[in-house]
Amino acid sequence: MPEPAGKHDPSTPLLTLHVGKVRPYTRAGTTSAIAKSPVGGRLRITTLGLAGDEQADLRVHGGVDKAIHHYPLDHYAAWRQEIAHPLLDSAGAFGENFSTQGWTEASVHFGDIVQAGSAVLQVSQGRQPCWKLNDRFGQPDMARRLQSTGRTGWYYRVLEEGAISAGDRLIVLERPYPQWPLSLLMDMLFQRTLDLALLRSASALPLPPSWKKLIEHRLARNEVESWQKRLEGPDGT
Repeated sequence: MPEPAGKHDPSTPLLTLHVGKVRPYTRAGTTSAIAKSPVGGRLRITTLGLAGDEQADLRVHGGVDKAIHHYPLDHYAAWRQEIAHPLLDSAGAFGENFSTQGWTEASVHFGDIVQAGSAVLQVSQGRQPCWKLNDRFGQPDMARRLQSTGRTGWYYRVLEEGAISAGDRLIVLERPYPQWPLSLLMDMLFQRTLDLALLRSASALPLPPSWKKLIEHRLARNEVESWQKRLEGPDGT
């Protein structure tokens, strides 16, 4: 039986809500909606995310398994100690839709079912950071640093459409996988990359197809997929 959600940080207020439009980005021919701005009022949540929010490359961003991105404001203090950048003066630096304080990858679990306003969401996966963070922060290793620290944030899929506004509480309704905090899943992905027992255990989870494929590749070949294009960009710079 799923573990009752109330034993683990069952709720936190949504501090700010952010959306962004696709715009030309830093490298020739690239676009991005990573520059998201806080919005007031109540926003509709559909299976593809927040009304008014866009994603540039739907092969790797957005879609039903990455409908909403949540990044903890809790991490900002550590980032400010490491990087002096004005983006870190307020939430939204990492392209997040939801900003909260009190939930992190250590307390949020894969598969958590969350009441968000009148919508119901489910934690679907952690973030695999990409090169666009490097350019956004002017740090050529920013994406790699994000994944090495485990401060990646996470994504939701939408189980029930609804609406939300800043100030609403996010409430964990159910925790079907109490043995799988996101921190463990991200550790498997980026640190314990060829821990076969951990990979086999994770393969039993209802992960998105791309994660299933990644795990199957590692188990079958006993090797880790290349991260270069994701972390450094299409031109490898």
